[in-house]
Amino acid sequence: MENIRFNLKYIAGISIVSALGGLLFGYDWVVIGGAKPFYEQFFHIADNPSMQGWAMSSALIGCIFGAVLSGFISDILGRKKSLIIASILFTVSALGTGFANDFTLFIIYRLIGGVGIGLASTLSPMYIAEVAPAKYRGRFVSINQLSIVVGILTAQIANWIIADPMVESVSAEEILTSWNGQTGWRVMFWAELVPALLFFICMFLIPKSPRFLVKVDNELKALHVLQKIGGMAYAQKELQNIKSTFQNTFKEKVSFSEFKNPKVIGVLTIGFVLAVFQQWCGINIIFNYAQEIFTSAGYSVGDMLFNIVITGSVNLIFTLVAMRTVDSWGRRKLMLFGALGLAIVYAILGGAYYFEFKGLPVLVLVIIAIGIYSMSLAPITWVVLSEIFPNRLRGIAMSLATLSLWVACFILTFTFPLLNEALGAYGTFWIYSGICVLGFLFILKKLPETKGKTLEEIEKEI
Repeated sequence: MENIRFNLKYIAGISIVSALGGLLFGYDWVVIGGAKPFYEQFFHIADNPSMQGWAMSSALIGCIFGAVLSGFISDILGRKKSLIIASILFTVSALGTGFANDFTLFIIYRLIGGVGIGLASTLSPMYIAEVAPAKYRGRFVSINQLSIVVGILTAQIANWIIADPMVESVSAEEILTSWNGQTGWRVMFWAELVPALLFFICMFLIPKSPRFLVKVDNELKALHVLQKIGGMAYAQKELQNIKSTFQNTFKEKVSFSEFKNPKVIGVLTIGFVLAVFQQWCGINIIFNYAQEIFTSAGYSVGDMLFNIVITGSVNLIFTLVAMRTVDSWGRRKLMLFGALGLAIVYAILGGAYYFEFKGLPVLVLVIIAIGIYSMSLAPITWVVLSEIFPNRLRGIAMSLATLSLWVACFILTFTFPLLNEALGAYGTFWIYSGICVLGFLFILKKLPETKGKTLEEIEKEI
């Protein structure tokens, strides 16, 4: 196997196409933050905290439904067709959200986009993991996280460019009648149509996952895909490895009784805890509530929008670092580094808020936290989740793990304003620091190293 020459251009091409789902995930997830000051005035919810929270978190409900559906849909239709469905949902959401003149319609289209996020966040990394050779799998699955980051940065830059700079000098009432309040926020959502349509078209150009093809007893097509990846010798050996993990159960439906196996429960526990920890480590609060975090540190609205672009750029740079290190350092070391690093930074950041430091010190600490997260917990969690579940159960198991991630994200998003009001920013970040310490201890004790192993080797070992 060491002398095999993999077709890295082909693997990269199909991985990038699949990862467009991640780009849309990132854009759809973040675009609402920049549009927030404007659509709140348009829908007259600026003085209604419950409606503000519902507007921000409604997509998360869609994410939860998308995550639930992803396992069942992908096991019936396959990873490819399910991602095509996600691309359609992103397109409908971007178009409809921008045209909405009624708050209820706005929420409905945000929910539709959320379902797309739930599907893409589960299926894009899973598809890549199922086509990438073990030697390069961490790097290629990380392309999905890179695309999420690019989507986030694209939304941040688009919001910054589209928003009329006079936003700083007008009152809330004037925002409503301004270009920002009537049209600008709509353009922010419509800009998503470009990558959504590109994703839809390109998905027809990539093959079905070879492991799904084996699952539905289509060995000939699976062999053809594997041959294009690494040649005939690789294809034949990989096909036999894949077949061995299904144990002649190609056409049998997955039974939930299989999830009662203690070994399966152990693997699911690892996946669920890591998925929840990726959210409860608290970093997404910086993206979702950037306005509150930066303005409380003394920055103006215009400075806040620019600082968001800075944090997005740091996110991108350190995701590239993760792609260089995931297959050399290994998953476990990077996860331990991320958990411990964030625990330390949050403890200091809480101190900065406690002693009322303003401006640059807070920005620097936020940038360090994002850098640590971007090269560790952000991409590596998705890599691990896409690797550790058995071939036969991967679709549903990945769906359940992603479901737990989005439920955790909803709880995080919903509780931050409450914690921030009750404990202050310093107390809230100290809580996140404590959670990171607990995450570090769990990873240290429970997470095995998976770098350099085929999915079938991981399945047999775990």
